[in-house]
Amino acid sequence: MKAIILVSGGLDSTTVMGIVKSLGYDLYCLTFNYSQRNKIELELIKQNIVNFNPVDHRIINVDLSFLNTSSLVNKDLDVQKYKNKSEITKDIPNTYVPARNTIFLSYALSYAENIGAKDIFIGIHKSDSPNYPDCTKEFALEFENLANIGTSFVNQADDSDKKIKIHAPLIEMTKADIVRRGIELGLNYEKTISCYDPNEIGESCGKCISCLIRLDAFRNNNIDDLIPYVNLN
Repeated sequence: MKAIILVSGGLDSTTVMGIVKSLGYDLYCLTFNYSQRNKIELELIKQNIVNFNPVDHRIINVDLSFLNTSSLVNKDLDVQKYKNKSEITKDIPNTYVPARNTIFLSYALSYAENIGAKDIFIGIHKSDSPNYPDCTKEFALEFENLANIGTSFVNQADDSDKKIKIHAPLIEMTKADIVRRGIELGLNYEKTISCYDPNEIGESCGKCISCLIRLDAFRNNNIDDLIPYVNLN
């Protein structure tokens, strides 16, 4: 079984790799260098992914720097910071990259057609869905519908109406649930990074939405997050 997995440097996609590996799939991983502020994740991915022995891992260069409303790619914008998790609202933050998951899944879908894979995995989850419209169950289902009418798989004999499946195994999980599942799988999160605004030596800021949700998830599991942080006061 071939599985295409969207892999960032964070703990969500690391957990997805652990889940997919436990199900017996061969892993074909895609990572994106999309002009993001956090380049450190690209180096950490290379160190982390060897633990999962993928058949293939490709880093795709796609320039999204023209999407200047997002602080993840527009370095002239400050990444939104918060004093604590309680300040985070359900508004869309400026760390949202317009249609990013649509773009990434489109690459994954093309790759799936190319190698004859029918299972694509993405690490979207419940803690992200209030703030990011492309991190919802509805989004994954609609993209799956599109995939099954707009690819060559539609002409293949198959007992199932849906030949391509978009799997979101974390979609009903909070970040705390994800960390708990990773612990059950024996995963090591020390080579992951979730921060949207790390410093030049790879220390996480501790105050962006992603850092605060991650830190809260580890606290809820009564374990320490062992990656370096620069600002936890």
